[in-house]
Amino acid sequence: MGHPQMFEDDDPVLARVRAICLTLPGADEKVSHGRPAFFTKKVFCYYGGSLKVDGDWVAHETSIMVMPDPEDAEALAQDPRAYIPAYLGPSGWLGIDLDGPVDWDEVAELVESSYRQTAPTRAIAELDKNFG
Repeated sequence: MGHPQMFEDDDPVLARVRAICLTLPGADEKVSHGRPAFFTKKVFCYYGGSLKVDGDWVAHETSIMVMPDPEDAEALAQDPRAYIPAYLGPSGWLGIDLDGPVDWDEVAELVESSYRQTAPTRAIAELDKNFG
């Protein structure tokens, strides 16, 4: 049995995240574990996440989960919007809440950094060529 859909198709924040993710070379979208996942060969961004607090699941519906650049991960983890997502957190992924005012340039930077951590070399070369 698959996971139920855990997002709204007409979510305007998802639409912005989708637009950022799908401009990257070779990027596509699938639903994984009930959430939008953006990938090339590997996933580089999920929309929505959760974590367990005192045995209870806490949803972060309006957030992204990304693999940050290792040099930025520690500082980013200190951001009050950041959380360590269930399952992916031990592998270095971070969640960033997008509630409230959102700096979309920062979101694009976080997504691109995650993309660079996971995308094939050819796709990264295309990104550098086209978007410098």
